[in-house]
Amino acid sequence: MPLFFRKRKPSEEARKRLEYQMCLAKEAGADDILDISKCELSEIPFGAFATCKVLQKKVLIIHSNHLNFLLPKSCSLLSLATIKVLDLHNNQLTALPDDIGQLTALQVLNVERNQLTHLPRSIGNLIQLQTLNVKDNKLKELPDTLGELRSLRTLDISENEIQRLPQMLAHVRTLETLSLDASSMVYPPREVCCAGTTAILQFLCKESGLEYYPPSQYLLPVLEQDGAVNSQDSPDGPTDRFLREEVEWQNRFSDYEKRKEQKMLEKLEFERRLELGQREHAQLLQQCSSQKDEILQTVKEEQSRLEQGLSEHQRYLDAERQRLREQLKRTEQNISSRIQKLLQENQRQKKSSEILKSLENERIRMEQLMSITQEETENLRRREVASAMQQMLTESYKNRLLQMAYESQRQNLVQQACSSMAEMDGRFQQILSWQQMDQSRAISQILQESAMQKAAFEALQVKRDLMHRQIRNQIKLIETELLQLTQLELKRKSLDTETLQEMISEQRWALSSLLQQLLKEKQQREEELREILAELESKSETKQENYWLIQYQRLLNQKPLSLKLQEEGLERQLVDLLEELSAEHYLPVFAHHRISLDTLSQMSPGDLAKVGVSEAGLQHEILRRVQELLEAARMQPELNPPKGEVFGGLEPPTPGRLEPAETVRPSAPPAELEVQTSECVVCLEREAQMIFLNCGHVCCCQQCCQPLRTCPLCRQPIAQCLRIYHSS
Repeated sequence: MPLFFRKRKPSEEARKRLEYQMCLAKEAGADDILDISKCELSEIPFGAFATCKVLQKKVLIIHSNHLNFLLPKSCSLLSLATIKVLDLHNNQLTALPDDIGQLTALQVLNVERNQLTHLPRSIGNLIQLQTLNVKDNKLKELPDTLGELRSLRTLDISENEIQRLPQMLAHVRTLETLSLDASSMVYPPREVCCAGTTAILQFLCKESGLEYYPPSQYLLPVLEQDGAVNSQDSPDGPTDRFLREEVEWQNRFSDYEKRKEQKMLEKLEFERRLELGQREHAQLLQQCSSQKDEILQTVKEEQSRLEQGLSEHQRYLDAERQRLREQLKRTEQNISSRIQKLLQENQRQKKSSEILKSLENERIRMEQLMSITQEETENLRRREVASAMQQMLTESYKNRLLQMAYESQRQNLVQQACSSMAEMDGRFQQILSWQQMDQSRAISQILQESAMQKAAFEALQVKRDLMHRQIRNQIKLIETELLQLTQLELKRKSLDTETLQEMISEQRWALSSLLQQLLKEKQQREEELREILAELESKSETKQENYWLIQYQRLLNQKPLSLKLQEEGLERQLVDLLEELSAEHYLPVFAHHRISLDTLSQMSPGDLAKVGVSEAGLQHEILRRVQELLEAARMQPELNPPKGEVFGGLEPPTPGRLEPAETVRPSAPPAELEVQTSECVVCLEREAQMIFLNCGHVCCCQQCCQPLRTCPLCRQPIAQCLRIYHSS
């Protein structure tokens, strides 16, 4: 069965060449050759078979086309019965017809440069075949029927995949030339194939048990078969011979006239069919052209509609992207300004030398506190101090239990889960028992136990310490900034924007380093407070009764630094201004130099630098705010406090006022630091509560961060996890 492939449409030049060759072959007096090569044919036209059959052509040349098979539909090889030379080289044939043996007159078969994978067995029926060229194909073996080609003189099987020759080839005694790839042959061996055709035939004859004879002894019958038929003189004399020749020529002429008339009729029929086909082809072309124009018009309208919709959608996306970029830019500017303020504040605190002086003054004050006078012992308000201690211990134990619960949850995955939980349950039971206990019993227990009094004093000391409070405030600010930076980075990733991403990463790393430094400073300050407490305990009088109660009462009665400075002469507006600018550590400097608002109005940034205010931005901000205050006082004189009144309505705390109200002012505007919440990027359910150090991302809840070893956003290793506690 022939294989059917998609037909290639020949070019106009090839089509004209085919028509010319077909007409040339049908003309009177034409030779016996039909040449339709280089016509870009994908199959042999039906007219070629008819021409070969009617005009008894002997040579058919169809090389350099696109043939995939030899026989088209409704055609038979018997139409080529008179063909002696068949040239099919340089095509795309994959197989020859199985009944090719019907071409008994065939003497030359050339199928070079095709795609043949096998030869049909009926090829052995070509008893007059003298030349067989199957060069440059995909043959892997030869059929045994090649041994039946008694007239074969030339065989070319080179550039194929053949490794073995059929042993029956020894029966082809007329073979003069055998071309093959000796390097790839297995049978006969390579050295035999390299020796030539004679050595190969001798080897095959020896293998078949035949005696070898040279081809010259068998070529005479073949050559005689090709020669003309010898004419013999008739014994009847020249007259009869001439009469017979005349009759014979008349018969030939009559046959020629009949064939000529038949060919003329076939030509007319062919021209009629050709004209009809051309007419149908023109109609089909016209119909296809109209349909093509309609389709192109429809496609053009649809394309214009789609392009319009895409352009509108693109404009909307561009506007939305521009809006989001502006919003992100404003957010980044706000965050950058706040981070810059935090870094300046940290740098200012590093450069300040007044901290060492305050620590030394505090040490001297602690040594003075160690000596307890008889008057303080008599004025001790035991019940009120014990009640305040109870509240402080309760609050301190609650905070510690929260931290211990978080630590125990982390240690449950490692070791000692049972002991940690048992200890936590015991402390919870202790707190519950205290809450259920009568108020008087709790107070009496605090009055009797010195360790509980010491613990309450330590908690109040940490709470009232100014430096510790500043460090806590800075840590809260940095935690809020890291949370906002993480949310901004997640929003940028969802929008696929990469601009300013490096700046955000640098700010996040700077805040992370600053947070680690503040944590170390907080721990160092707590250790210093514990050393002070240990020094107090070592120098305390062992026989002194209610020692820790008196120390707790002193700490409660101690006035805040701002109130002391106001009583020493600083104006209230100046104190509020420095606290609002997070420069309260310069209050002792201003009090020492007795600087007032009027004095500041006449000072320059260089004068403030000489006093000890080293930050250039803070110098200009203080002077600007002072000018605004004085301007407002001149516009509204009632806002200006009278001379001699330093702190207005502030009153010193009375002895019965145990815990004066404290207001911690942040170092940045509170409107921009509202606590925002972000969901966990792992579970997408709970709130993000953990800060990963060293990268600084806030992206996981407490439960999901326990098994993590790297940050889910940046894949950096996690050196430390820090819990964020949002207070109301």
